[in-house]
Amino acid sequence: MGKRTLKPLADRDPLRVMFVCTSMPVGGAEILLTDLIRGMDRQRFAPELCCTKDLGPLGEELAEEVPVFSNLLNSKYDLRVLPRMIELFRLREIDAVITVGAGDKMFWGRLAAYFAGVPVVASAIHSTGWPDNINWINRQLTRITDRYIGVADAHGKHLTEVERFPENKVVVINNGIDTRRFIPSAVARQQIRRELKIDASAPVCGIVAALRPEKNHQLFLQAASRVRQQLPDAQFIIVGDGPERTNIEKWCQELDLQDDVHLLGNRSDIPEVLSAMDVFALTSHNEASPVSILEAMSVELPVVAPDVGSISQSVEHGKTGLLVPAGDLGATASSMLILLSSRDKRALFGRLGREKVRQYGSLDVMVAGYQDLIEQVYGQKCLPDSCSTDSTNQASLPRTKKKDEPSDQSEHLTIS
Repeated sequence: MGKRTLKPLADRDPLRVMFVCTSMPVGGAEILLTDLIRGMDRQRFAPELCCTKDLGPLGEELAEEVPVFSNLLNSKYDLRVLPRMIELFRLREIDAVITVGAGDKMFWGRLAAYFAGVPVVASAIHSTGWPDNINWINRQLTRITDRYIGVADAHGKHLTEVERFPENKVVVINNGIDTRRFIPSAVARQQIRRELKIDASAPVCGIVAALRPEKNHQLFLQAASRVRQQLPDAQFIIVGDGPERTNIEKWCQELDLQDDVHLLGNRSDIPEVLSAMDVFALTSHNEASPVSILEAMSVELPVVAPDVGSISQSVEHGKTGLLVPAGDLGATASSMLILLSSRDKRALFGRLGREKVRQYGSLDVMVAGYQDLIEQVYGQKCLPDSCSTDSTNQASLPRTKKKDEPSDQSEHLTIS
């Protein structure tokens, strides 16, 4: 292995940071990553995005703002993804690679970063179970991984005690959302309810989550059916898209909810849609620290959620919402009913929820956490007497662009 010379932070251009994910559909982790990329200080960092598969809607948006690359993995067993990613990281002169989520991108992204001589290698994990299970092959790359990023205190504890990652490699950066964008709006409430033909006085409970099995929308609908027995005018909103949509439509028919459930698909006006709700509910089998809950709390919605992962760090039972055992239909339905039936309780929980998000879950705090982490690890690799890191033989590297050469904002890497 050769040596890659690293310049001290004070003597170099902004650090080039490559975020590696599978795709960028409209989902909690993907929205979080989009906000992170947009929020980074361009005087210190030059963020880029690599989607191993297709870009997705949010990836296409980001392609107008930062360099974006996609379609590096053609199939599950496409081993050519490794040389493709190595070449990409070298050509782009990447200083930090952060993989987002578990699975293939976590493995190939870190391995390619190692062979490309990238100084900083980290993995951000967003769940405590499927689809973010850490499999055996991903554990083998712990030695070449500088940091594992948890999204809440309890999640960081999970990474050390359950996943068994070294404590000195685990750091917690709380998820954060833009509290200036996610604000309650009486005007938006009226507009969205008018669009959906929901009466102004009707109690409304909603969920924002990708339509995937682990989000357990069936439980949400079963609870909605029970709530409707006590509150016949109650309405329910589901925001998101995914493979479970057909099943959700079938369950609505079976539960006779087709006239009471509004399936909106993906929306770009999430703050406005949240403003039209009275209660936010999440029914997932597992979570870490869901962004959707922070968004709902910022819009002053009380929350009903399963007591899994780090949810209790944001949803304080009896203060900002109600926690229930995961999968408990009776507890979920009764909690939804309690909040939908009490305007005063909703108002109190909502105010306290927004204040908590402003203090602990803001976007600025999250972005600062990532930026400080990257600079800290880079600085450790670039000590005054030894500013270099292991890399592959530099003589074999492809020609890289000079600093004054133009760079396309969006590129699709094609390597045979």
